[in-house]
Amino acid sequence: MSNDAALDYLNSLGMFGIKLGLDNIHTLLQRVGDPHKSYPIIHVAGTNGKGSVCSFLGQIYTACGYRVGVYTSPHLECFNERIRIGDVLISTATVAYLTAELRTAAAGMQPTFFEFTTAMAMLYFARQKVDLVVLETGMGGRLDATNVVRPALSIITAIGYDHAAYLGNTLADIAAEKGGIIKEGVPVVLAPQERGIEAQLQAIASQRNAPCYRYATDYQVAQVSGDVVTGLRFNIMTPQRVWPEMRSALPGRHQGENLAVALMAVELMERCGMHVVPTEVAAAAAQTRWPGRLEWLGPPNSVALPGRVLLDGAHNEAGMTALLHYLEELEVQSVHWIGGFKHDKAADHMVALLRERTGKFYAVAPPVEEAWSPTELVKIAQSHHLEAEAFSSIEQALLCAVKRCRADEIVLVAGSLFLVAQARRTLNAYVWGT
Repeated sequence: MSNDAALDYLNSLGMFGIKLGLDNIHTLLQRVGDPHKSYPIIHVAGTNGKGSVCSFLGQIYTACGYRVGVYTSPHLECFNERIRIGDVLISTATVAYLTAELRTAAAGMQPTFFEFTTAMAMLYFARQKVDLVVLETGMGGRLDATNVVRPALSIITAIGYDHAAYLGNTLADIAAEKGGIIKEGVPVVLAPQERGIEAQLQAIASQRNAPCYRYATDYQVAQVSGDVVTGLRFNIMTPQRVWPEMRSALPGRHQGENLAVALMAVELMERCGMHVVPTEVAAAAAQTRWPGRLEWLGPPNSVALPGRVLLDGAHNEAGMTALLHYLEELEVQSVHWIGGFKHDKAADHMVALLRERTGKFYAVAPPVEEAWSPTELVKIAQSHHLEAEAFSSIEQALLCAVKRCRADEIVLVAGSLFLVAQARRTLNAYVWGT
């Protein structure tokens, strides 16, 4: 199968939509020899912070000499980003080869895109003889295709409102789905949660005899120093260690909590023989990158502002709140916000969260099938007394916003990771200041 034909086939699987359930993935993996049973797995679910935690863990174990497979979604710019070993993405030629093999194995089935790519990742990691896999759920947990595994460790990051059509309209419903990754006797690390949600997850863990490690009870960020411009430093405590002056290359105070989750996981995985060197762990944390999440592009606008354009994949209220806190710490008074949302997102609430920091709102439609129209978004922004304008393309919005941006302002792209990806490609294709 050619590279183009493989990618065309993978994209065609999107016609089968999203189907939660484990029958297809069980069958498909059985037909290729159950590759997911050949390596230890850290399984990560949650609403916000999953990608950051996976990135920290992948970087840490790679720095400590392990061959680490990392599976995340969605991708930002190319499919290959979803499947990597260390910092090396799966090659397009390998994607094509495995697509042909799995397409044959899936005869008589109709796997979804996510089921097929999950099987591809698991097969690839087995063939590459990895020492460890860090596996991120796609959506939910209980019926997510990744939940076919029995991991060495489970992690549940912060739970918030998202994907209500599939996971439920209440946090309790969503937590029940995310908590579905907790397995009998398998330790689970809980990131900071609302009190009722933490109790709910702890109860699930207790029912399944799964040792449960909670933030602020078993591990925590004990102290934060520095600032968001020069870099924050975190003193993190886990049951057996103190990790002093840990730096994160990922911006934002909330990344201290994500790093603490990763370090709690590192401590627990030592029981499985995955030993680390603390100095290498610290160096890895300081080098971890996660593109499209509080990512600065372009020359600085001032001494205090790291760049001219800030990209952030915030697409729900929790993510937008973290973005707001970051802007507050930077003391950014006014942003030119290029925003677009999928139609299942609470656009009104998210615009309301950033209205005090927004000088002008540039409404665009992200490149997804169902999105808020720019005209609808303009009306929403104006209802919050924001100056707003609709644009037919991200290119037009970016060129206009960058041109209008003063030295004490920034351009922000947020509301959809798909929009961020498109903006990133566009920014890399243009010369700054033109």
